[in-house]
Amino acid sequence: MRASQMRPEMRPQVRSQELTSLAAAGRRTSTPDDRRAWQAGTRLLDTYAQLATSGDHLLREILDGQAPIQWRHYPEDDAIGVAGGYQWFYHSHSPRDRAGAVEHGHFHLFARRRLWARRVHSAAEKDFARMTGNSARSANTRHLLGIGMNSKGLPMSLFTVNSWVTGDLMLSAANTELLLERMELDSGHPIIDAVLESAISLCRKEIRTLLASRDVALRNFSGKNVLANQSLEVLSEVSIDLDKRLTELEAAIATPYRASR
Repeated sequence: MRASQMRPEMRPQVRSQELTSLAAAGRRTSTPDDRRAWQAGTRLLDTYAQLATSGDHLLREILDGQAPIQWRHYPEDDAIGVAGGYQWFYHSHSPRDRAGAVEHGHFHLFARRRLWARRVHSAAEKDFARMTGNSARSANTRHLLGIGMNSKGLPMSLFTVNSWVTGDLMLSAANTELLLERMELDSGHPIIDAVLESAISLCRKEIRTLLASRDVALRNFSGKNVLANQSLEVLSEVSIDLDKRLTELEAAIATPYRASR
């Protein structure tokens, strides 16, 4: 029986098994990026299969089974990694705050000081600081990424916001991408951590494009103090289709890879 003919709640587990078989067959010929993405994809599918088996929702634990109250942080004091230096929270806006948005809410992901303190002295960060006005503001976190979620608890978009929105600062595109690539969450919410990590690993190409678009928006701003200017809120945004990404991954894993000469 094909995965498309099975009940929806069974498809993730079957799809995970299919990916595992494909990857085993193509492991020697697929690229390292494909193999990392395969691992993220199987983890993501296994996580949602676990939720489907228990009849649970990804956000039930932090929302306590209730609809989110607009602007409230979930968890209330954010989810902060024990050792990794990352943190996140989930919240939702009122419809008039984000006209046209169809998301249920979104996650904001941050890096805490221990992860970026030494990086602020790098050439990339000095260039980025000059481009954004060399802000003297002190903040313990750097905002990395927003992830929009639909009502079923599935990631549907990635976005970046200006610093006044989150009350901290940003990092250069290069260091933001690096910290997202190395992200290991240990917030005490393992199911959500797994979904966030997996989605980011699957969307590395989209994240690179997103950060480049963010920097274009910042660079093209003609006023002063761009990071505090409230006319710039969402700097870049892209829709994501993880099922399509997994289909592309199946093809990449199953197709022999030939290095360019």
